[in-house]
Amino acid sequence: MPTIDSTTLEQAGLARQPNPEPRANDELGQEQFLELMVAQLSNQDPFKPLESGEFLGQLAQFGTVSGIQDMQQSFQSLAGSMQSNQALQAAGLVGRSVFVPAQEAWLPPEGAVSGAVENPGGARDITVGIYDFAGRLVATVPAAGEGDRAAFSWDGTNMEGEEVPPGFYEIRAVGQVSGEQVALDALVRGDVESVAIDRFSGALSLTVTGLGVIDLGQVRQIS
Repeated sequence: MPTIDSTTLEQAGLARQPNPEPRANDELGQEQFLELMVAQLSNQDPFKPLESGEFLGQLAQFGTVSGIQDMQQSFQSLAGSMQSNQALQAAGLVGRSVFVPAQEAWLPPEGAVSGAVENPGGARDITVGIYDFAGRLVATVPAAGEGDRAAFSWDGTNMEGEEVPPGFYEIRAVGQVSGEQVALDALVRGDVESVAIDRFSGALSLTVTGLGVIDLGQVRQIS
C-alpha cells in the first residue's frame, strides 16, 4: 500500500507548518485535511483502492476552496482600503460648495440663493421662479450659461424689490424648446458642513447648509 512520507509532503508544499494559527472548530485546515487523507488511504478497501485521479481531485478541490478563501480576504482588505481612501477624499469636501438637485432652497437672513439649471436639451430663455409655500410667485430670475447648465442667483427680494423673510422657498425652473415651455431640473448650491460614514454600509453622506443630509451620489458639481 502506498504511503505518504514527510519528504513527499515537503515537495508538494503541504508539509506541516510550525506553530499553526488556531482555527475554528467548524473550519477544516490543511493539517486536518492531510490527516483525513492519510486515514482514508490507510483504511481503504484493498479490492477497491482509491484511484490516483480521485486522490488528486480531492487535493485540487481543497486547494480551490483555500484559494477562494484567500481571495475573499484579499477583496475584503481591498474594499477596506478603498473605503478609507474614499472617506479621506470626502473629508476634503468640508468647507467647499456643492450643487445638489432640489425643489426648495433656504434663504438665510440677509443672504441669497444660488444654483444652476440642468439644460441637456439646449433650452432657451431659462428662468427660475421663486415661490412661497402658499404657492405665490415671489420673484423670477434668469439663468444663463453655455453648455448643459445655466447658473442663477436670487438676492432675496421680491418683484417689487423688497426683502422677503428668511426661510425655505420653492424653486421651479423652466425653458423654451421649439416654442414650448418645458420644466427643467434645478440644482441648489450649498456649503458642506460635515461628512459622515454609515457604519454598516460604508455609504458617505454630507451635511449641506440649507439642504440637510444628502448622499454623496446626489452631488452634481463641486466648486
